[in-house]
Amino acid sequence: MTPLVLRRWAAWAPGHETPESWAAWAATPVPLLGDGHPEAGFLPAMLRRRCTPLSRIVLTAAFACCPEPERSEVRTVFASRHGSINESIELLEAVVRSERISPAKFSHTVHNAQAGLFSIAAANRCASSSLSAAGDSFPCAWIEAETHVQREPDRAVLLVMADVPLADTFASLVDEPAVPYALALLVAATGEGSRVALSLQPGSGKNSQRRPWPDAFEFLRWILGEEPALELEVGARLWSWRRETA
Repeated sequence: MTPLVLRRWAAWAPGHETPESWAAWAATPVPLLGDGHPEAGFLPAMLRRRCTPLSRIVLTAAFACCPEPERSEVRTVFASRHGSINESIELLEAVVRSERISPAKFSHTVHNAQAGLFSIAAANRCASSSLSAAGDSFPCAWIEAETHVQREPDRAVLLVMADVPLADTFASLVDEPAVPYALALLVAATGEGSRVALSLQPGSGKNSQRRPWPDAFEFLRWILGEEPALELEVGARLWSWRRETA
């Protein structure tokens, strides 16, 4: 696949909000634990009140990753395995109880809600994608970012992968770290930064032991390290990133 230049990154998880904190974690990784969401004080109060916890996490990482002069000009890819499903569960439970539901809350449970909020907050009218691909959501988001770069090589793409822990209703159905998080990557065809290419190969098909952090943060560990390649196996698929020289 086409290599991308990783110009910038930003990440958020409970207890880790700065590049220095993430660098220390990457050097000696431990399970990511905790709950909550950032205050997102950079957003106007009215917009901030409308945000779900996932939206606050997404926008915090996105704004930290993308400098202000570029925010209104980038294409965007927002990926989340579950999206704001917890709010959807609350609405369905209200229907079961024959209670009135909130149209405002419903509008923020759609999967492209974060894309819409970013476009408002950043005055961004550029093309955007919102996707979910189960355990492959992060690598599929990378492929989606590649397609945006190929469509418009002179424009950078902001990729944000984020999730929050599932409500108890569905939590037992997935094998993944239960932690709120976001990783934002600013990628482009050219510029300063690591040049990275993704490839897909058949995997072993065996269920390997899951790491106590999301795949997106295994990618971040790799970017902050010096290994030439990273392999992430998801079921029968082996996703491989490698560093390339110009």
